[in-house]
Amino acid sequence: MHNLIRITALLALLVSPAWAQDEASTNPQVTIHTSKGDIQLELYADKAPVTVENFLQYVRDGFYEGTIFHRVISHFMIQGGGFTADMQQKATRDPIRNEAENGLKNLRGTIAMARTTDPNSATAQFFINVELNPNLDHTSTANSREWGYAVFGHVTEGMDVVDDIRFVRTAPNDRPLEPVVIESVEIR
Repeated sequence: MHNLIRITALLALLVSPAWAQDEASTNPQVTIHTSKGDIQLELYADKAPVTVENFLQYVRDGFYEGTIFHRVISHFMIQGGGFTADMQQKATRDPIRNEAENGLKNLRGTIAMARTTDPNSATAQFFINVELNPNLDHTSTANSREWGYAVFGHVTEGMDVVDDIRFVRTAPNDRPLEPVVIESVEIR
């Protein structure tokens, strides 16, 4: 199973990612310190300014400290940023506008905002894609519009930590049996 995942990850690297940036990037850099290790992110303030500023304000407020990855689906994504270890949902600020039309795709290693069925309902919760998830992308045709989920950054280091989290044992409701805690988030 793990070999298949490694092969999938290598294939994903062969495709030029939409987030490829030069080394002199001025995009915000963030580290999520978890009970499983660190996950480093680059955020796309130029492509998702409202979403990035919203996320960074939660970081500056210390909101994520002590929250958990409360929904883990090994072949889909890991979701966190809204609940404490005892499953108490934290109060959030008002929802933000959905920026999923920014052209960024839900590729392996990207971070996106979680939301309800209301496209403009994202607040603090986010998820990291552990596989290619094109079904979460924004699409628009002459006859329909699928809002999608707003990608606003990607993992630059720590996909091994993300993969460790994606394979924790879970209850039938996709909640890890042992909490994976977000200890802190810092802007680098």
